[in-house]
Amino acid sequence: MATAQVMYDFIAEPGNNELSVKEGEVVTLINQNVGGGWIEAQNSRGECGLVPEDYIKVGTAAYPDAYSHKSANNTNNQIANGNNPVSRGGGYSSEPTEGWNSQGHTQHHTGEDDDDDDEWDEDWDDSRSTGGDGDTPVDDEGGATGRNTHTHRKLTLNKFPFSKTINPELFLLAKLPPKGKDRLSIYMGDVGPVWLYSDSPLDCVVADPKKGSKLYGLKSYIEYQVTPNTTNRPVNHRYKHFDWLYERLSEKFGPAVPIPALPDKQVTGRFEEEFIKMRMERLQGWMCRMCRHPVVSNSEVFQLFLSYNDEKEWKTGKRKSEKDECVGPLIFSTIDVEAPELDPIDVEQKCEMYSKFTKTMDDGVKDLLNVGNIHWKRCTGPLPKEYQKIGKAFQNLSSVFNTSGYQGETTLTDALTAAGKTYEEIAQIVAEQPKKDLHFLMETNQEYKGLLGSFHDTLAVHKAAIDKVKEGDKMMLAGKINTQDKVTMAKRTSIMAYTLQAEMNHFHSNRIYDYNRVMQCYLEEQIRFYETIASKLKLALGQFTTL
Repeated sequence: MATAQVMYDFIAEPGNNELSVKEGEVVTLINQNVGGGWIEAQNSRGECGLVPEDYIKVGTAAYPDAYSHKSANNTNNQIANGNNPVSRGGGYSSEPTEGWNSQGHTQHHTGEDDDDDDEWDEDWDDSRSTGGDGDTPVDDEGGATGRNTHTHRKLTLNKFPFSKTINPELFLLAKLPPKGKDRLSIYMGDVGPVWLYSDSPLDCVVADPKKGSKLYGLKSYIEYQVTPNTTNRPVNHRYKHFDWLYERLSEKFGPAVPIPALPDKQVTGRFEEEFIKMRMERLQGWMCRMCRHPVVSNSEVFQLFLSYNDEKEWKTGKRKSEKDECVGPLIFSTIDVEAPELDPIDVEQKCEMYSKFTKTMDDGVKDLLNVGNIHWKRCTGPLPKEYQKIGKAFQNLSSVFNTSGYQGETTLTDALTAAGKTYEEIAQIVAEQPKKDLHFLMETNQEYKGLLGSFHDTLAVHKAAIDKVKEGDKMMLAGKINTQDKVTMAKRTSIMAYTLQAEMNHFHSNRIYDYNRVMQCYLEEQIRFYETIASKLKLALGQFTTL
């Protein structure tokens, strides 16, 4: 059997048939055809398990180099097609008491048309994607492997449809394809331009997580049932499938519709019940937000994700989506709006106003998350301990009084003991309270943090278009465009501006609804919390006699 040298430390995930190895260790290769970026190996102690193939080197050929070459080719293809990959934001940590830090995460997908594609496994089950800040490899179930890496071999596999320096000429000056049937309508409402909403709102339920396996049981994953209200028929999806959907939606709608990032990947413990429950809740929130968007919810790719009937339909729809050419800035070519052309100055002012608001709101959301996190830690740490100390002090004093031998103080000592136990009960109530009220407030703000983070790149597209229009006269003098091109640019920028206004009106409408709902929930639970404490204190008070 062949041997290989371990290039980097790898910490195995417990219960997942993996093998921990150290940098410099020599292992024996048992099976190099496992697939999914894994190799079965045996260490010098005779222990066998799976090791990432990009963590070992056989002879002089290192797997990471070959893979990096492949990913570079894919990246070049994306750039050639007008898709410049850049990093994208991610969700949040799985434990609110650990800082609620937001970290980026990506999942690589080649989009290759492979005839023997086994749903996802051939071109998707690649454990060498990056997670977090790009330095932590991620397994095929959206969980970081917990392995140490080196910055000099960081793989740039991010796939976001546009960057801060996107060239809006793809829409402003290019010859647009003929109008298809998939048109996006905007009309003038009471608050200005708004999307055309469906009379039958879409909704779905993410539930019933179950553990599955592949590679003959060597690798495990969690699968969720997604049930739309349109069919009431569940379809099964793994985290990586949601990640695929995120990429497709970002690629297609990103310049017009900010797509919030998915919940972050998990470093360890992704099969633990508490984490599965938390991820399911966050996927539910993400899906609900997508269902509420009139553009996303009616898109072909989103409908496919919710309601495909069989494997054949899924594969056909999946490949069709990956070959969609109406993506990025070209999404504006599908906009139908019957409204007068906007003044370029008004367009720029609106864009600046939206940019300032989203940035300010983002700062406010982060501040609330920080304050909430500190309060959460206080409620689950020092504050209950203070109540426990008070309770113990009352009970200790009661014990001292009992040693006096005075017969007339039984009522007092019993009342003191009861008061001490009351404070111990209050300590428990305080420790459990954040899960009842602060949890939902934090989750909503974390969701908006991800959404606001995606606005920056969307607004950058509009700002770049405005700058192009402002450069129109210079471009004409340089012979780059003619008079008709300048007129076309102004007209199309106006269409983009109506799209941005419609999206912002959708955002504001949802923001008002969401914060009304979550604040009502928070304050109702707070009232219930203090009423419970007050009732317990009143009972304790009633045990003391009035002289």
